[in-house]
Amino acid sequence: MNDVKQNKAAQLVLGTAFGFVFGFLLQRGGVTEYDILIGQLLLTDFTVLKVMLSAVAVGMAGVNLLAHLGLVELQIKRGSWGASLIGGLIFGVGFGLLGYCPGTVSGAAAKGYIDALLAGIPGLLVGAAIFAWAFPRLTEVILNKGDFGKLTFDQLLKLNRWVTIAIFEAMIITVLVLLEIYT
Repeated sequence: MNDVKQNKAAQLVLGTAFGFVFGFLLQRGGVTEYDILIGQLLLTDFTVLKVMLSAVAVGMAGVNLLAHLGLVELQIKRGSWGASLIGGLIFGVGFGLLGYCPGTVSGAAAKGYIDALLAGIPGLLVGAAIFAWAFPRLTEVILNKGDFGKLTFDQLLKLNRWVTIAIFEAMIITVLVLLEIYT
């Protein structure tokens, strides 16, 4: 496994493979369908929330188990309230304008949906280019505001990592059960 950690080509191949699997699962879960995505925005269809919470639950436990076994090394990134604000605004505007998020627009484009191909993918590329162009100025003005460093929830809560994971897993499962009962 150390060979993969040090081999950039292997990392790219694995990342691409996992990206295709994730996209396939998004498509199979129905979350590349425009009506389902709009239903989520209108709070009438919670398929997207259910799929994403399930992915978070599996991913949280899986990635931490792989790290515990020494098969991967977690790379905690610095965070800030300013970066979260800008990221949320960019994500929200894109989702609100077209009805797709970056993952679902890629899946919809792969299925041949014209709106995703003609507006979504170019929108991703233009948005990324604008962000890259504005990044130095944004960093000065807002991205580093409210910097909280490489803080994880277990550190914030001052709990053992596995206790924190268990708490979050229980919360996610509770939300999923409630969504099934009441929607």
